[in-house]
Amino acid sequence: MLNSKEKYKLEVVKSAICGSITNCEASRLLSVSERQIKRLKRDVRKLGAGGVVHKLKNRVSNNFSGTNFKAKVLSLIKTKYSDFKPSFASEKLDEIDGIKVNPETLRLWMTEAHMWRSRKKKGHKYFSFRERKDYFGEMIQFDGSYHLWFEDRLLNSEGYPLEVCLLASIDDATSQIEAKFDMNESVFAVFSFWIEYIKDKGKPLCIYLDKFGTYKVNHKSAVDNFELTTQFQKALNILDIQMINANTPQAKGRVERLFGTLQDRLVKELRLNNINTIEDGNRYLKDIFIPRFNKKFAVLAKKDGDLHRKLQSEETKNLTSAFSVKNIRVVNNDYTIQFKNKFFQLKQIQPVTIMQRQTVQVEEWLSGEIKIKFKDKYLNCFELPQKPQKIKTAPLILAPYKTNWKPPPNHPWKNFKI
Repeated sequence: MLNSKEKYKLEVVKSAICGSITNCEASRLLSVSERQIKRLKRDVRKLGAGGVVHKLKNRVSNNFSGTNFKAKVLSLIKTKYSDFKPSFASEKLDEIDGIKVNPETLRLWMTEAHMWRSRKKKGHKYFSFRERKDYFGEMIQFDGSYHLWFEDRLLNSEGYPLEVCLLASIDDATSQIEAKFDMNESVFAVFSFWIEYIKDKGKPLCIYLDKFGTYKVNHKSAVDNFELTTQFQKALNILDIQMINANTPQAKGRVERLFGTLQDRLVKELRLNNINTIEDGNRYLKDIFIPRFNKKFAVLAKKDGDLHRKLQSEETKNLTSAFSVKNIRVVNNDYTIQFKNKFFQLKQIQPVTIMQRQTVQVEEWLSGEIKIKFKDKYLNCFELPQKPQKIKTAPLILAPYKTNWKPPPNHPWKNFKI
């Protein structure tokens, strides 16, 4: 029995056989190629009406894997990969369990079993498309994401799951990533990330990030005050790296989407590998996850070349100083300097002449060391064990002078007449 579509196809093919229409016209009517029309004409001459019927009609598909196989896969997903998305679950089934299932097939099976529900598309504001940069290292998008990366395996002092920060960068041209776990997105955490990045790859031309307080002074009155720069801006200015602050999350959408992917994949990878600490997580990121992620998702840049700039010898020497927290202090009268409730005494012999009440720069290094700088020279100093005693000059006191001496009768005082 032919259905309506097969009957129509048979009429068109018969018309082509008898010559009332050409093969080209028949191909347009059936939306197939002329070669397919020739095959259909041959099958109809040989088999009659059965020549237009698909050979797999009423038969099991050649790719049918069996009901038991489908049940086994869904059982594995329910027990081991219940919160995995279909594509990621398909990868892990192949990698860990040795079962190959097409991601789209798995998506259909999970949807039928109510294990997966496709999200509805939401309306979005209009944003114009921006082309990727041409070269590797031309622009790096950077941000931090607070999340329960270790789920309930890492707890705080009160016994609750600890939310830590993942600092991540993604190259705009190639989508290669670098990432590191830390407790927060503070200036020291960001400095530590970029010191490792620059030592490994070099200085990028530009870093694209948001307006978080670590990166930008957001005070309304500081709009035109270019001296109110953050510690991160000071470091980038020293290293001649341009910084761009995005006005919307969509502007740096590449790194925002990266965190969406990592919050799905990385959390489950850490769970499967039983990684429970920040230190183990960073080792896993560096040795396994990031190389594998870049191999799978990175793309080729439009143009060959790497615009990362190697550090000069002087920059390498001063890299720790560049990524340090800098503050201005005044030299006290006793040649001490106060910083964070600590007092530092300047030694008598210095590489440069310095006087009282002059301003110096105090650098707080990532290692915790405190360095004092004046005219690009580090001063010789040591920390005092306690607050120095205030030096006071004793005032001159005139005490009364007593004596038994009496003036004689002829003393001018007694001879004075009014």
